[in-house]
Amino acid sequence: MIAMQYSFTLPADYDMGIIDRRIAEKGHLLDNYPHLRFKAYLSARRTDATRSRDNLYAPFYLWDDVEGLNNFLGGDGFAGVSGAFGRPQVKSWFVWQAFVSPDVSQAAFATREIVPVDASMPLGERRKQESGRVLRDGEHNGILASVAGFEPTTWTVVRFRLRAAEQPEQADEATRIYRVGHMSLPK
Repeated sequence: MIAMQYSFTLPADYDMGIIDRRIAEKGHLLDNYPHLRFKAYLSARRTDATRSRDNLYAPFYLWDDVEGLNNFLGGDGFAGVSGAFGRPQVKSWFVWQAFVSPDVSQAAFATREIVPVDASMPLGERRKQESGRVLRDGEHNGILASVAGFEPTTWTVVRFRLRAAEQPEQADEATRIYRVGHMSLPK
């Protein structure tokens, strides 16, 4: 599996209703998309519970394989979003462990944390720790999906979680909190 996210930082006075309408009108287009485990249509507002510094549109994807990612990035959907907002930097992570609940369609909030890999810890040990965290998340009531992945260029780990209720985590430099506008899933 591979995880992917791109983000658009929008002006402070941007009408985020435009993003909400875009998600409502186009979100279903990736329902049952080949090789897609899920796409979480994410946004954050400076003025709401996400406690964001910026207005953001930042979808997060979990792909079964790189073929799905390549087909999406080379397709009309990504061309459309790039045409509307500009071509974004696309972040991707090799997935170490993922848990997706059968109830993931009920997700309302997400957190994404990006943390550096400590150079003094063997990477295999770090992978075991992160995988164990995901498995514990799967047992935690309220966590509908949890993904841990690794990015070797910047030596960072992503921790992504979806929940039905607002997260207790605090937004900071490493952690972003988002609202979920739609979940595209396989049938």
